[in-house]
Amino acid sequence: MQEKKKEHPKEKSRLHPRNKHRQRYDFKSLTQIFPELGSYVSVNPYQDESIDFFDPQAVKMLNKALLKQHYGIENWDIPDNYLCPPIPGRADYIHHMADLLSSKNYGNIPKGAKIRVVDIGVGANCIYPILGNIEYGWTFIGTEIDSLAIETANIIVEENPNLKGKIEIRLQPNPKDVFFGVIQKEEHFDISICNPPFHSSAEEAANSSIRKMSNLTHTKVSKAERNFGGKNNELWCEGGEEKFLKNMIRESKFFAFNFLWFSSLVSKQSNLKNAYQALKKAEAVEVKTIPMGQGNKSSRILAWTFHTPEQHREWIKAWES
Repeated sequence: MQEKKKEHPKEKSRLHPRNKHRQRYDFKSLTQIFPELGSYVSVNPYQDESIDFFDPQAVKMLNKALLKQHYGIENWDIPDNYLCPPIPGRADYIHHMADLLSSKNYGNIPKGAKIRVVDIGVGANCIYPILGNIEYGWTFIGTEIDSLAIETANIIVEENPNLKGKIEIRLQPNPKDVFFGVIQKEEHFDISICNPPFHSSAEEAANSSIRKMSNLTHTKVSKAERNFGGKNNELWCEGGEEKFLKNMIRESKFFAFNFLWFSSLVSKQSNLKNAYQALKKAEAVEVKTIPMGQGNKSSRILAWTFHTPEQHREWIKAWES
């Protein structure tokens, strides 16, 4: 029996106002610009064109099409089982960071290569540097512990002329370090961004995936299938997100004046309390919690600085020179 066509809101209103993905996916135009997506598009029971979001290959093809249509990225690919990020949510983080930088700059978003950003755990997909560079012209350093992820991210940069010379990928030699080992004492950056591993073990990551799929499909799922993929180091680390954040905050104090702002996604609301305590202990001057939402999922960005208002003003003067 044919389902009645489902009415959808015209805009994804929880996304940032500047996000290019507030409208529903236009699969007709996406398949025109990237024909390979076409074989993964079908009409669902509600008579809407869509893809199977539980199929990792379909999600990868959608990303290729979105990156080509909206950001002019002709060549983008990742190895099997590596994290294939949902682009709308990643774009939101970048736009919120633009707002953060503009907040003490008379509401003007600083653009161009003079704005330098560090992406902690850039991944094989290199998605944050791509979005930040294309949207605002910022230059990026991405850090990564996985050699294949580094190789893949470098290929993406090399094969897209509009990215060459604007994104550098660095190996983090010690998986337990965040800034140590990759940031030199004389370097200065306007912001750091990070999407930390959520879970504390492979088992916890698998169980979370099973719960998510069971809820979405309204059936009991026994095996974890990750539609967005993800290698172990991308999904979990010892102590999970809570310990990662605590370590990141502790290290950030040693690099307090190398960065104007530090930031990280925080997926679990319950991890904020300990993060706030760690920031107080580290003597952060200002802390901001920025809410984010995509569909039914809520998240937030935690941002902090060690600069006083006067130091902040002095730093911003360099943007004008």
